[in-house]
Amino acid sequence: MINRLPPLAEHEWDDQQRPLAEEIINGPRGALLPPFEPLLRSPELMAHAQRMGEYLRYRSALGQRLSELAILMTARHWSQPVEWAIHAPIAREKGISAAAVQAINEKRLPDDLQPDEWVIYHFCQQLHQQQKVTDTTWQQAIDLWGEKGVVDLIGINGYYSFLSMIMNGAQTPAPDSSDILLQSAST
Repeated sequence: MINRLPPLAEHEWDDQQRPLAEEIINGPRGALLPPFEPLLRSPELMAHAQRMGEYLRYRSALGQRLSELAILMTARHWSQPVEWAIHAPIAREKGISAAAVQAINEKRLPDDLQPDEWVIYHFCQQLHQQQKVTDTTWQQAIDLWGEKGVVDLIGINGYYSFLSMIMNGAQTPAPDSSDILLQSAST
């Protein structure tokens, strides 16, 4: 598979790309990561996307543990190997069990999620697979995180779907990682 939008060398950045790339490099990500390599071709879109992503990843009302779980659910839905390779180790580091991460990768129902993680799991599954959320799941999420948290959860699903579409379309290769997204006949 050919990377359709490979990283641009720093000397190739134009006057619009350079400050935006440097903003990402100097921010909490510390590097121009794979989702932003193809996005650099549209600097203004990349700038808006990276600011939204910075909020959703690092400061959402859900906290990083639950945000990482929602990111994994989205990466798995979109069969997105870059997001999986980046976020599976972070999810484990933030407290999602290794067994749950593996079950999600294998498209199996995890058996050891915490109660708040189950709400994230069901919310994301429903939103991706049925394009809606049941009243019961919605109310559970509202009870846990309020309207702001539910909007942030929907935002995480949408933002990481967007990044998945960008990288799936560009055929962005996954970084070297022991966290390989499993492919199956249903993906």
